[in-house]
Amino acid sequence: MKVEIVSRKLIKPATPTPPHLRSLKPSSIDQLQLPIYGAFICYYHANVDENGQRSKRLEKSLSEILTLYYPIAGRYIKDKQMIVCNDEGVEYLQAQVSGKLAQLIQRDQVIVEVLTHLTPHIAMPSTSTPLAFVQVNMFECGGLAIALLISHILADGIAACTFLNAWATACRGAGVNEVIRPRFDLTSFFPPRQNIPAAVLPKKPGALIITERFVFDGALISRLKAIACESALTKRQPSRVVVVTAFIWKVLIAIAQAKHGHLKPSILCHSLSLRGKTALPIPDNSFGNLYMVTNARFGGDNESKIELHELVGLLDDSIRNALADCRKPQNGDDLVSLMTNSLREVHEEREGGETDIYMFTSWCRFPLYEADFGFGKPILVSSRPKPVEMVSLNDIKDDDGIEAWVSLDERDMLLFQNHPEIKPFTSQI
Repeated sequence: MKVEIVSRKLIKPATPTPPHLRSLKPSSIDQLQLPIYGAFICYYHANVDENGQRSKRLEKSLSEILTLYYPIAGRYIKDKQMIVCNDEGVEYLQAQVSGKLAQLIQRDQVIVEVLTHLTPHIAMPSTSTPLAFVQVNMFECGGLAIALLISHILADGIAACTFLNAWATACRGAGVNEVIRPRFDLTSFFPPRQNIPAAVLPKKPGALIITERFVFDGALISRLKAIACESALTKRQPSRVVVVTAFIWKVLIAIAQAKHGHLKPSILCHSLSLRGKTALPIPDNSFGNLYMVTNARFGGDNESKIELHELVGLLDDSIRNALADCRKPQNGDDLVSLMTNSLREVHEEREGGETDIYMFTSWCRFPLYEADFGFGKPILVSSRPKPVEMVSLNDIKDDDGIEAWVSLDERDMLLFQNHPEIKPFTSQI
């Protein structure tokens, strides 16, 4: 299946940004982010497109919505720690796919190897690099795959999803008047800091990273919950995300044990949205990064078999403790200090080299399947292969299940795929 870029342009806001809004300082939480791009790919059934009207609507509505979300059309100046809202635009690509959407998606499953070509390739970011990219992939059957990439310096997953749905609302005819206007006020709660540490993703120099998609349907998750709750030590019913995360963590610990001949200590780092979960009066429509990473620690000093309920308990406690801590601070500086301390702990453990670090993030409960551009809701929403080792979780449409996008180095992925606990519980592509 070949993906060919047929056009490339910059989409600018329909109305110029007023002079007094031409610069935006990132918040201290934004400053913690790596210069990477979050990516969503939404897939849509074939639809009659008379004279390319779909593409025209997509472009026009993107220009209109950028009037409200004007920082996305700007550029980030790293040396000045500032987003210049200069209306230079979002890069918009159209691509033709030599094949039918059904060849890529079979029974709501995706051929992972193709996904990299459905999203724009971004070189090392510079002051001229757009903060967002869109690639509209047109299949021979009339199906579409719309990919959206937004810089993590500007937005977390929920903020990016909010922008995607706002664009979809404007495109399907409702117009920008039906969109809740975003606020760019997080800097007032989390003022920029000097010498703030940035998050560091684990990398293995020279390693070939493989991404595979594993599906945990609702029935399988119920079985995992039942297993976790068999122990009297389980304090409460775990959530879907907690039990799937703990299960994958269990397999990763077992793989490390097989490789090294003994259990190793590990830290599981999991993203945690803070929207509506702090004591600060942050409006619901505030746009930017508003999350932290919570750390669950496995000691690795017990040679007995690792039980699912044990890891469920460690993860659940870490999340609940982090939420309790976040409700205490009465100002943004205290809250950011909690975040930086969490990052510093992981950095120190990684530098020590004795502790394995596992990175997890979750899009579960994000309204990604609501992105209706006027030709129906997506039949599937996916991630894309990642260049670093981490696990991303996403909802399955019309099912209380979860899909896990697991990125590991080539050797570890082979061990993961063939682990006896994985095969009975997942459907892997």
